[in-house]
Parts: sequence; structure tokens; C-alpha cells
Amino acid sequence: MPRLAIVATIEVAPGRRDELLPLLMAHRARCLKDEPGTAQFDVLLPQDGDAKVVIYEVYRDQAALDAHMNGSSLARLRKEAAGMMANVSGIRCTVAE
Repeated sequence: MPRLAIVATIEVAPGRRDELLPLLMAHRARCLKDEPGTAQFDVLLPQDGDAKVVIYEVYRDQAALDAHMNGSSLARLRKEAAGMMANVSGIRCTVAE
């Protein structure tokens, strides 16, 4: 079964990136600790300004991705970061191996 990845771009509300970043890092830590199928989770900061954050996540399989998408950590992040994320877009990918 192929591994799956998500590359997500978060458009951050003006002036809120420094407030959002610790929430994303806590979410990352929870996912890596509590979700056995989460293989990689990186928070990337584009060098061309502070209006966006990029997330790169890798999951063992579809079941692991489903567990993440329906899990408590993502629900918690959405609640805690309300108003900080102006838009979130993502691309689901199959990892070529």
C-alpha cells in the first residue's frame, strides 16, 4: 500500500503568524506522538514573507490519513486557531517509491 502525503498552504490572517506557529508546532507534536500512522510532519516557513505557512505531512496509508483527518488533534487545532487561518488549501499526493 503506498504512503500518502499532504502539502497544505495556510494563508495566515495579517499579523497572526507568530501566534499561529506555536499552535501548529503543538499539533505537529501531538500527531507524531499519538497517531501511529503519521510518518512525517513538517511545518515550513516561506522565506518571502509571513503571510503563509506550508505543511508537509506523510502517512503510512489511507487509514492513517483518515485517522488524522478525523482525529482530535486536528479538531483542537481548528478550534484554537479560529480566525488565524484565512484560507487553507492542500494537495493530496501518493509518495513515489
